[in-house]
Amino acid sequence: MAQKGWSKTWTFCEGEWREGNPGLVGPRSNALWVASTVFDGARAFEGTVPDLDRHLARINRSARALGLDASVAIETWLELTKEGLRRFDRNAALYIKPMTWAEQSGVVAVGPDPDSTRWCLCLYELPMPSEDGQSITLSPFRKPSADTAPVEAKAACLYPNNARAGLEAHRRGFDNAIMLDVSGSVAELATSNVFLAKDGIVFTPIPNGTFLDGVTRQRVIQLLRGDGVEVVEKALAYRDFETADEIFSTGNFAKVHPVRRIDARDLQPGPLYRRARALYWDFAHTSGRIA
Repeated sequence: MAQKGWSKTWTFCEGEWREGNPGLVGPRSNALWVASTVFDGARAFEGTVPDLDRHLARINRSARALGLDASVAIETWLELTKEGLRRFDRNAALYIKPMTWAEQSGVVAVGPDPDSTRWCLCLYELPMPSEDGQSITLSPFRKPSADTAPVEAKAACLYPNNARAGLEAHRRGFDNAIMLDVSGSVAELATSNVFLAKDGIVFTPIPNGTFLDGVTRQRVIQLLRGDGVEVVEKALAYRDFETADEIFSTGNFAKVHPVRRIDARDLQPGPLYRRARALYWDFAHTSGRIA
């Protein structure tokens, strides 16, 4: 039985599968008070797990970026994910979250001791969102730069800043927020990468060391270009989004998702969003089928 308040969840840690939300971190764990934790997120939906290998490769890159021991082989992550998937209905919508963290501090006072690295793999039921879309606005909070934070990693320490941007937007009646980088260019949404379409061309912020170049972002760009759509990666201003024909996002939670309102301006999911979503869904069902 799943624990009250949690969807069906299974976590592999230290040689065994545990149901529910097991306690894995204590009050003296380096991960708890210094946030020396990295994670990744893949998706299972409609019998597919697209780009699972890319997500599992990234968890190890993220671990190395924080000075953790990235000794879990991708093949091990893959086999455990397959084991975990068999604990759920084949077509269940799941979030697949490998995690790595440090228990103890190392030579540096608050730095993680790589020899104390632990890891787990958590799978849990999480429905895919509808295509109703989201409303967005400009956040007053900005993304850090590579010289101020480990932005090359999918690190837990980066997410409180994203969360406060999302919460501030919610308090003003929006679902999400565009965050700028330190130079004033658009970086991403608080929870996903962002695209716009204008005059038949798709634009998206160029990765500049202030936000994570997402796995789904990379895949959508590849699919659109392969289908003959011009995709331009460049520095973009908030004004570009205010005047866009279409806006959509890419990320693990929703994969490809439309924006229906920016500030007071209503938008409709347009042909380039629908093309991106259709291409991604076709890719997922062609290349990401669960074995």
